[in-house]
Amino acid sequence: MTLIFSTFFLLLSSLITAQQNYSRPSCGGDTEPFGLYSCNGRASSCRAFLIFKSKPPYDSVPSISNLTSSSSDEIAIANNVTVFSLLKPDTAVVVPLHCSCIDRFYQANASFVLAYSQTYYFVATEIYQGSTTCQGLKFGNRFHELDLRAGLKLHVPLRCACSTTNQARKGVEYLVTYLVGEDDTVLKIGERFNVSKKSVLEANGFQEEDDPNLFPFSTILIPLPIELTSSQIKLPCPSTADRPEKASSRQHVLVDIAKGAGCLTVVIVVVVFAVFLIRKTRAKGMTSKNNKNMIRKWTPPADIRVEIAGMERAVKVFRFEEITKATRRFSSKNRVNGSVFRGTFEKKMKLAVKRTTMDAITEVSILKKIHHFNLVKLEGVCENDGDFYLLFEFMENGSLREWLDKGSRKERRSWRTRIQIALDIANGLHYLHSFTQPAYVHNNINSNNILLNGNLRAKLSNFSLARITERTTAASVSTTNLGGAKGYMSQEAGLVTPKTDVFAFGVVVLELISRKEVVFREGGREVLLSTTMIPTIGNNVESRLTRFLDSKLKEPGKMEFGLQMVKLSAACLNREPEQRPSMGEVVSTLLKIQDCLQKLKPSPLSYGDRDEFEGRTEAETNVEP
Repeated sequence: MTLIFSTFFLLLSSLITAQQNYSRPSCGGDTEPFGLYSCNGRASSCRAFLIFKSKPPYDSVPSISNLTSSSSDEIAIANNVTVFSLLKPDTAVVVPLHCSCIDRFYQANASFVLAYSQTYYFVATEIYQGSTTCQGLKFGNRFHELDLRAGLKLHVPLRCACSTTNQARKGVEYLVTYLVGEDDTVLKIGERFNVSKKSVLEANGFQEEDDPNLFPFSTILIPLPIELTSSQIKLPCPSTADRPEKASSRQHVLVDIAKGAGCLTVVIVVVVFAVFLIRKTRAKGMTSKNNKNMIRKWTPPADIRVEIAGMERAVKVFRFEEITKATRRFSSKNRVNGSVFRGTFEKKMKLAVKRTTMDAITEVSILKKIHHFNLVKLEGVCENDGDFYLLFEFMENGSLREWLDKGSRKERRSWRTRIQIALDIANGLHYLHSFTQPAYVHNNINSNNILLNGNLRAKLSNFSLARITERTTAASVSTTNLGGAKGYMSQEAGLVTPKTDVFAFGVVVLELISRKEVVFREGGREVLLSTTMIPTIGNNVESRLTRFLDSKLKEPGKMEFGLQMVKLSAACLNREPEQRPSMGEVVSTLLKIQDCLQKLKPSPLSYGDRDEFEGRTEAETNVEP
């Protein structure tokens, strides 16, 4: 009897102490626990972290933010980079998560649009690197494996957990979801995060004397007393003992350099390579004066992001025959709108083909220099008999105006979706105004030039009227205004400054929350949307706001978000340009609004929260451009 009681006591003690149980990855079966961590923490929701290894195409802050539905600003801060940074391959990226207990399991909600031939296993392992599971994807989406197809939007539950009461007593405040690699052991993982092997074993349901085998594409929890940043993660520098005998080969040296990023080896290689280039240049007979011009001065860290933004990239030149074939000879069935056609190229790649008779050199020269997730990407160009063709990434949901005008779909009821769209637009403009070299004003912001991809993420398009400007908020720095759509132009018509875009953004915000046209008829006369809402910030604000808001957004407890968005719009629409906020300030305000919205108690419907995640039925997921 004593033996039984002792055994029971030890078992109970281990269960109370352990945060979760480690499980190896599996795609077989549909039974619980779906590979997610159970809700045994002290809180129903918490801040958690995920370690994600960068690899193309998820090798930038925006792309990882989009994949994990985490804030790009928070990712940038946690990793000490800018929101526009490209990351080296296999960089351990710290991703902050909002972890919630839903249907007895902790998870951070993300979404993913399937490409051709992708499976649950592929999404779980190759895309999300094991941070979600096959079982979780199957249960969360209710689609049979054979019914998966390109364009389908999946709900992706990311693995996370909150600390238990017992862990909190020991000083553990945060849990990090670490994606296990091929050579990882509990000891190595603990050393990387400066935590003991014992605490890692305990957090994952192992006994202290265990030396468990860890499997790739599985996850292990790391207990931490403080919030995680990339500076806390130790980068493994390769030791001499660990290197192969033929370490002198050039290939192995490069591998060692990649693995030892941040080590002195990198500095030495850079210096040697620079000396080699200088000597080679001199050998070709270039003058010392030319050599001096080639050697760029060291750029201070504050300007590095601008330098990177100014680097041009190659743009593919398409043959006209390729375009005619892809668009079915510019068939009316392939017409998206106006002079824009949908083209299907090799490997079933879809691109938008824009035909123009005007000289497109100016727009192409700008698009070659700017690279940002919230700007539509130029994929190629073509010229034939005086006509120019620009090929862009294809945006499945068309323009923002088209999306607002479409019939009632549940996604349009979501404040989260609309605030994210506003934040995407603001981020794109902030990049143009502050992080390009030279700085640009878009000069034609309107809901028809804002496009939405399959995930309803917004991107700016149509840079034909973009103008170079000074990187300053002063209204006196300007160039001649040659464009702008009716209803979006500020009172200082004739001048172009960053505040021109800010004004137009304020109008778009009103469109987002009201779904109204920017110019409409009322009482037999034309009325501008921007003039109807300004008086709202005053007396009887709630009743005015109720009449103005889109009926789909009149949710109990969320009217405050409508008021905050209207106030932001009013600030952008100020008659005095110098009184309008910068786009950086707009981004900051929207992030605060988004954060308040995310802190609301999540719906108990979990995977069935259709306001957040589209794609539950085939009818809902077939989106025509």
